[in-house]
Amino acid sequence: MRLTLLLGMAADGFGDRIVVGSRRDGLTAAALSARAHSGARLVLERGADAIVYLGVNGPAFPVALFAAARAGVPVVPVNYRLGPDQLAALLAKHPRALGIADESALPALARAGIGALSTAEWLAETAKDRGEVVDEPSDPADTAVVIYTSGTTSEPKGVLLRHRNLVSYVLGSVEFASAGEEQAALVSVPPYHIAAVANVVTNLYAGRRTLVLESFDPAEWLRTVRDEGITGAMVVPTMLARIVECDADKSVPTLRSLSYGGAPMPSALIERALRVWPEVGFVNAYGLTETSSTVALLGPEEHRAALASDDPHVRARLGSVGRPLPGIELEIRGPLGTPLPAGAPGRICVRGDQVSAEYAGIGRLVDEDGFFDTRDEGYLDAEGFLFIGGRTDDTIIRGAENIAPAEIEDVLLRHPAVLDAAVFGVSDPEWGQRIEAAIVPRADATVDEGEIRAFVRQALRSSKTPDRIWVLGELPRTETGKLVRRRIPQVLPTEEAMA
Repeated sequence: MRLTLLLGMAADGFGDRIVVGSRRDGLTAAALSARAHSGARLVLERGADAIVYLGVNGPAFPVALFAAARAGVPVVPVNYRLGPDQLAALLAKHPRALGIADESALPALARAGIGALSTAEWLAETAKDRGEVVDEPSDPADTAVVIYTSGTTSEPKGVLLRHRNLVSYVLGSVEFASAGEEQAALVSVPPYHIAAVANVVTNLYAGRRTLVLESFDPAEWLRTVRDEGITGAMVVPTMLARIVECDADKSVPTLRSLSYGGAPMPSALIERALRVWPEVGFVNAYGLTETSSTVALLGPEEHRAALASDDPHVRARLGSVGRPLPGIELEIRGPLGTPLPAGAPGRICVRGDQVSAEYAGIGRLVDEDGFFDTRDEGYLDAEGFLFIGGRTDDTIIRGAENIAPAEIEDVLLRHPAVLDAAVFGVSDPEWGQRIEAAIVPRADATVDEGEIRAFVRQALRSSKTPDRIWVLGELPRTETGKLVRRRIPQVLPTEEAMA
């Protein structure tokens, strides 16, 4: 199956229902299908071999996604916040693409020699009737989307997501037409994030209207939820932190579910959010670009059971990402690649039809059994709940002891003076590495380094207590909330500046 079959089902099943944009002037499923056809004709007329999308999220993106699918070419959503050199290098890989961009990004496409339309021009052009139906390719192995990884540790790699990967994810996640006409989802991530792609296709298939917030602001997010009757939303942890911290009216009478993911969720934050909105069903979703989004999920009832439980093992599940989705096989493997028993930490490896694990110019990186090594560390408890320990690259090795920064960060974030925190290793001649932490204090909080270190020591042990704590105004994160740990040393104040 291809993505366009999902669109066709939606157009046939509930063509008059608004599925993209506001309830006042959004696109119906039938209109989205018509625009996808018109856009595909435009792509073919121009002889393009891809659509490069360089702009914020909005109605133009789902039109581009399905137009590319119908034309038989991939859509390539690009990070519009890249520096000029990195952006030029990435665009150089797609010289024959049709560009769709915000007005401010059009010059970058022009410099790369890519013919482009503004997002407004694209929507205007795809509203036109362009004649005969496109004879669409039928191979589900065709590439549907190319998403470049964030490049936090190396040069961005293009992840190839084929139609069969994305369709497998949709069919394993939602039921067709399962949403009521009143249901609407608010998405606050940019189009080059896998969650943006996943939300477009899953909400469409379910019959749920998708609305995007082009730039995140907590007060605006809350207002939009109320004004648009939003019933479900997706955020990353840093967004949720800003929402629960802001002074705006937090009433969300229509909100039924709130999913989060993309970065580790501090347990103190999710506990607070559950108490702010006790009627909302929280969902923690763990996945990667290479896996077409979610592979494990902690549902609303599991959140509530963990929060209410006095059993420490059940309570701890609030810090898990739940159990694997149907169709996903997940193993925790040791250094030699052998599966590990419950409770033993190791590398998270996954297998399933939705798993792409394929990179442009590199190929598919799976083992002989078809398992993809996510390079995330974690463990499964006895009931199959998955706990994430962080990236293996982040592990601090202090005196031959492997220390996960996330464990220390979780304790730091429970301190009343700490709003955000990151733990990292620094080279040390005696221990190999020593532990340091960077914190962002809450407004008007007094920071006492000695007191905070004692707070950590009381919860953990001395070998996991930071040797030094730095105070920063903010931590280096991507726009989707992912901590860029390798950049922390670059933003620390110099000794001269502190003198």
